[in-house]
Amino acid sequence: QLQVVESGGGLVQPGGSLRLSCAASGFTVDFYAIAWFRQAPGKEREGISCISSSDDSTYYVDSVKGRFTISRDNAKNTVSLQMNSLKPEDTADYYCAADGSRVEGCGLGVHEYDYWGHGTQVTVSS
Repeated sequence: QLQVVESGGGLVQPGGSLRLSCAASGFTVDFYAIAWFRQAPGKEREGISCISSSDDSTYYVDSVKGRFTISRDNAKNTVSLQMNSLKPEDTADYYCAADGSRVEGCGLGVHEYDYWGHGTQVTVSS
């Protein structure tokens, strides 16, 4: 059974950092495109970053570019999202998702991903 589980969320002050982790089971992350999404209260779920399976190329939406870094640890079978310089507007539930059908690259569309975790909550507040 393919499964991803997020961890690492919490409460942090503006300007602080958090590191989210996406642990995979039932498949190897090296062969899947992995993306992070977030959903703030009352808003649609949005893709913020992804890493491809083919060449580890990474993509970020403008709102997190330069502050967030996605990375893969094949030995631990995890994908992490390092979040720095956090802002109150980063407050949301964060989700990890996996796509095994893509040959190269990765996307940030919700419909592109087959396997989803239950999310981890991030609150940025003083």
